[in-house]
Amino acid sequence: MDRRNTTAGFILLGLFNHTRVHIFLFALVLTVAFNSVVGNTLLLLLIHQDRRLHTPMYFLLSQLSLMDMLLVSNVVPQMAAGYLTGKKSISAAGCGFQIFFFLTLGGGECFLLAAMSYDRYVAICHPLRYPVLMSWQLCLRLTLASWLLGAADGAMQAAATLSFQFCSRKEIDHFFCEAPVLLRLACGDTSAFEFFMYICCVLMLLIPFSLTLTSYGLILTTVLRMRSTEARKKAFATCSSHLAVVGLFYGAATFSYMRPTSSRSANHDKVVSAFYTIVTPMLNPLIYSLRNSEVKGSLRKCVARYAALTSKDASVGLDLAGGTKGKGIQ
Repeated sequence: MDRRNTTAGFILLGLFNHTRVHIFLFALVLTVAFNSVVGNTLLLLLIHQDRRLHTPMYFLLSQLSLMDMLLVSNVVPQMAAGYLTGKKSISAAGCGFQIFFFLTLGGGECFLLAAMSYDRYVAICHPLRYPVLMSWQLCLRLTLASWLLGAADGAMQAAATLSFQFCSRKEIDHFFCEAPVLLRLACGDTSAFEFFMYICCVLMLLIPFSLTLTSYGLILTTVLRMRSTEARKKAFATCSSHLAVVGLFYGAATFSYMRPTSSRSANHDKVVSAFYTIVTPMLNPLIYSLRNSEVKGSLRKCVARYAALTSKDASVGLDLAGGTKGKGIQ
């Protein structure tokens, strides 16, 4: 068996075959991915255009939307192109870049979700001290740290994964290059790297997840002390929906990266990876923002402004057409 083909590239077997059911599922995945990109792009534009949304909370939301949009763009186009054209090969460099960008965005999102939960904790539990405890300087530092920590994790894992020698079988039973799946093709002993990956997952997943749970736990404690039943119901609904998305993202990522190689299943890995690379990015703008009254107000304002401009352009066009017709009659 040839053990020296680390630069020859790989073949991604993909998520679907060409049966009717899988064609329907492929179309469904493309629809979800399209909605995810549109929803996150719309949220980015709203936050950028509306000055009322220029606050630390919405800045963090804009970064989450940017990460989700890039995460979908890093995975879905390659998968779709391979399925439609049948060309499923990917170079070793392309595979490395995909691992890097995926871990940069996924790891960065872990810390960003923790920063967002801290922002909500300060806003609900210490509203009078919010400008001090969540200043713009701290917000920018938390955002920069999220991106840098994700990039560091992505660079280390991508370089370490591609440093292995791979056997002659170059087929990756997955729809994108992911470090745990790629390790199955390695010929050498990967136990040391698997331990390293486990430590990285503890730092990148469990610590931010613990901080997020702590923040929401303190929020719920404060909510239970509220006298207003209506305020309590609203806070519970908001926190429960946030925790559902957080749990889906962290749970799926932990399931993929913290299991031993011996207990992995290719089909399970594909389904779980699809959740946190395609489904969760679509849910984030819905859960975090479009249920927010300020965001909905900004959206209505933009739609009304666009409708007014369209109506004005149409009336100007009619006036010009009428003037031209009158001159023709004369």
